[in-house]
Amino acid sequence: MAIDDLLDEHEQGERVRSWLRNNALGILGGLALGIAAIYGWQWWGKHQAQQQYQAHSTYAAAVKQLEDGATDKAGALLAGQEGTYATLAALRVAKAQVEAGKIEEAIATLRGIQAEPALAPVVHQRLAQLYNASGKPDEALKVLEGDTGSAAQELRGDALFASGKRDEARDAYARALTGTDVASPSRRRVELKLQEAGGQVPEPVEAI
Repeated sequence: MAIDDLLDEHEQGERVRSWLRNNALGILGGLALGIAAIYGWQWWGKHQAQQQYQAHSTYAAAVKQLEDGATDKAGALLAGQEGTYATLAALRVAKAQVEAGKIEEAIATLRGIQAEPALAPVVHQRLAQLYNASGKPDEALKVLEGDTGSAAQELRGDALFASGKRDEARDAYARALTGTDVASPSRRRVELKLQEAGGQVPEPVEAI
């Protein structure tokens, strides 16, 4: 090997060592951050799994209380809980409360749910049903704001009809009917409500 080649390799080695000395702190810091990120991700995964386990355990305990007829205890278990399991359990508690004739308690249970976006419409529609049943149509209309689904339109029609606003109720029922499948069991119910509000039931569109 030529002397020039040896000098070039020596010079290159010195440059590498110099670069390492100048950037040692940055390299070590990057390694530390990488390791911290890995451990942080693992901790987050374990934390999420633990939360899911606790949420499922609370759900199972609440359901067991419901099966034993202890509605109040089931509701107490869900106090301050969030997430899908808590929402599903609270819906079951509210249903049991309604069946026991405790409408106001069921309303309080539903209002206390911090529902996820996917389940929020279900909670709001259940609330609207109870508000309509307890003579509070204005409250029903408030919780249905922004929901344009056929079920919400029917409930909106019920609230408007109860408030004496037949024209608006008719329009709401018509919109509900538009979004209801011809073969749906609920279609006939909406048709009857539309007729009671003074509307005409449109002929179903035949499939081509």
